[in-house]
Amino acid sequence: MERRRAIVDAAEALLGERGYEAATLKAIGERAGIPIASVYHYFSDRHEVDAEILRRHVDGLGKVFAAVLQSSAPEPRTLREAVDAIVDPVLAHFRRHPSCTELWFAGRHDLLVEQVRAFDEEQAGKTWQYLVERNLLAADTPRLVLLLAFEVANRFLDVAFRRDPAGDDAVIDEARTCLTAYLGTYGP
Repeated sequence: MERRRAIVDAAEALLGERGYEAATLKAIGERAGIPIASVYHYFSDRHEVDAEILRRHVDGLGKVFAAVLQSSAPEPRTLREAVDAIVDPVLAHFRRHPSCTELWFAGRHDLLVEQVRAFDEEQAGKTWQYLVERNLLAADTPRLVLLLAFEVANRFLDVAFRRDPAGDDAVIDEARTCLTAYLGTYGP
């Protein structure tokens, strides 16, 4: 378990520091101090390593969402405040973890795409409930609306992090505006 964790830690560090192309299995093994043959003992290919890293981020982002949606902080009074309350901590996670942005947006492998899709579906449902309970979204709003909002948010964040490794603030502001306007058409 310790060697497996060392491999994943090394891969995550390389992704964050040097990008996807530099984080080869050979480089990961060297960084972890583990022979490449041993790396293959724990992971059959690069995609399994990437999936393990992304699982960590899915868990972390799940905790971020839980904290926002169960927060005892002041309730959002407007849809824009709710959008900001969700976007801000998610954006902070991506900014703190460049390895996450390397894997989340690029659609590098079906394993990763499926993890992001499953996360979005779960969180979209929880966000729908959060917005409806606060009377910021009509109760008859199809859950598909939130799933589409998550898809749109992913595209905006993808563009933001391609334009600037720290996430282009102008693009992120446009995302907030777009999400607020779209969800606002389903207001109570």
